[in-house]
Amino acid sequence: MFFIDRWEEIFSTIRKNKLRTFLTGFSVAWGIFMLIILLGSGQGLENGVKSQFGSSAVNTLWVWGGETSMAHKGLKPGRDINFENADYTDIKNHISGIEYMAGRSHIWGDNTISYKNEYGNFDIRSVHPDYGVIEKVKILEGRFINPYDVEQTQKVATIGIAVQDALFKGKPALGEYINVKGVPFKVVGVFEDDDGRQDNQRVVYMPITTAQKVFIGRERVQTMAITIASRDVEDSKRMEDEVRTKLAQRHNFAKEDERAMFIWNGVQEFKQFMDLFAVIELFIWVIGIMTIVAGIVGVSNIMMIAVKERTKEIGIRKSMGATPMSIILLIMQESVFITGIAGYMGLVLGVAVLELVNPYIQTEFFRNPEVNISTAIYATLVLIIAGLLAGFFPARKAASIKPVVALRDE
Repeated sequence: MFFIDRWEEIFSTIRKNKLRTFLTGFSVAWGIFMLIILLGSGQGLENGVKSQFGSSAVNTLWVWGGETSMAHKGLKPGRDINFENADYTDIKNHISGIEYMAGRSHIWGDNTISYKNEYGNFDIRSVHPDYGVIEKVKILEGRFINPYDVEQTQKVATIGIAVQDALFKGKPALGEYINVKGVPFKVVGVFEDDDGRQDNQRVVYMPITTAQKVFIGRERVQTMAITIASRDVEDSKRMEDEVRTKLAQRHNFAKEDERAMFIWNGVQEFKQFMDLFAVIELFIWVIGIMTIVAGIVGVSNIMMIAVKERTKEIGIRKSMGATPMSIILLIMQESVFITGIAGYMGLVLGVAVLELVNPYIQTEFFRNPEVNISTAIYATLVLIIAGLLAGFFPARKAASIKPVVALRDE
């Protein structure tokens, strides 16, 4: 009964002070609302950046040649550095810590590909088998280029789903022959790129050795992709240095000549972005909690006023045997109830706003602003702590009131 009486008293106090309770709760609700919006926006930014890395493995070194800018061993600057199959083989066999490795060369010019009376212009990439793993190619039918295709210079191709739609018009593509620049290639697979971008679906993959022999005319490897097994930043830097050293020796350019060859370290870049987002999330939490603290101060002040207004009532309670702990629980329960209800409304409203605007703010670097279950749990804990803090000091003051003094209060 005492528990029910306590709730009846809390509701009676709220009814008597509707405007004051509303304004108090609004400050807490606004703080939680802003925290959820900020956290969701931060997550949307993080999702957008991750999607840029999502088209390929994040633990990848991308290596391509450039033009020398420094004289080296009697050789003048301005030389083009072009990689070949021997460079690919040397790195793969003599550098430790490689998980996957693939070379890539584009076929330039008129890339018209046909099947019977259907034609289309598509991106042609000649690759090693590991490229499918590195670029997260999702095979829908058949298979990707395999080692046998490369060893035997097979005229086979794995085509994107957009290529299949354009040339085959819904008909099966596996086992059929497409005409690539006048040369027939057998379709052995159909894929969909993992990131879902349309331009990556308009690609035809073929064995790199076949392209070198049929279209390029030499053993040219334009780009090499290397994934680091450890996924460690320091290990990636070590491997980056070893790759640069070995290729500098093979092509007679100064190792410190940064324009002679380029290495994009995906491990390091991804780590830097994740560190940045960790700082952003911390900043958001600090700003959000400071906003909530402002609401807590408001709640605490209101509860202080409520305690002062109820001084005589509290004195009567204590003269009738109410313990200080029962007084503290009454005040803190009221505080937690107000902050909890208001905060929960702010939480729900924040999530609802994120869901409503989500379809309209999808960009390349901002996707799916959302809050996950762990964030909701943390926000709930913040609400509970906020309510306890808001009610603690007024409750302690109420518990310290002496019955004789309270009964004389006007």
